[in-house]
Amino acid sequence: MNDTVRAGQFGAGPLSRIAALVYTLLVVEGLLLAATLPGLVPLVLLDRDASNVPLAAACALPLGPALSAAVYALHRRSRDITDLRPAAAFWRGYRMNVLDVLRMWVPWLLLLTVIGVSLANFSAARVPGWWAALLVVIAAAATLWVANALVIASLFAFRARDVARLAAYFLGHRPGVTLGNAGLVILAGGVTYLTSEAVVALLGSVLAMLLLQTCRPMIVEVTEEFVA
Repeated sequence: MNDTVRAGQFGAGPLSRIAALVYTLLVVEGLLLAATLPGLVPLVLLDRDASNVPLAAACALPLGPALSAAVYALHRRSRDITDLRPAAAFWRGYRMNVLDVLRMWVPWLLLLTVIGVSLANFSAARVPGWWAALLVVIAAAATLWVANALVIASLFAFRARDVARLAAYFLGHRPGVTLGNAGLVILAGGVTYLTSEAVVALLGSVLAMLLLQTCRPMIVEVTEEFVA
């Protein structure tokens, strides 16, 4: 068997593909943890008290660019087991998208902070009870919006306002994507509530892969309809 045939067969089996995926996830997970470590450590140590909401938001600041880089690296991963470079793809995505992602991530964190503080002090505000439900709906919609925006900003070179508009557009235009992302948000929130933020962080690369798969129809439509 010549070298060309061996090269074509190497890494073609299902076990090789699974091994390549596991390797990519492990590398991306390690880099994601490294990129979020400055915020993750104090976040885990914070008490679950309403007064710590602003601090928790500040600790979550590094998560946006890191999650974006993970999405970018997983999207760009090669099917060829001989050409696996997830670390290079991760840092390339981080450098390329950090500013664009922060333009979406920071306003979202600020909004959640305001809503969190408002709900924590709701009884003192003396406003109707339905206002609390409205704040929860706004927070949920904003979270689903930022999920779309993060994926779009990670994979496409649009202006910030165009990313924001597309992310809002696809909330209603692709209900399957919205429902899928809602499921991921509920999953992450449930794991955090039952365990800790550290457990969610350890599943970061898996969550990034699930986010990427859930948003696949949106990615395909953006590529076909909005990329010249």
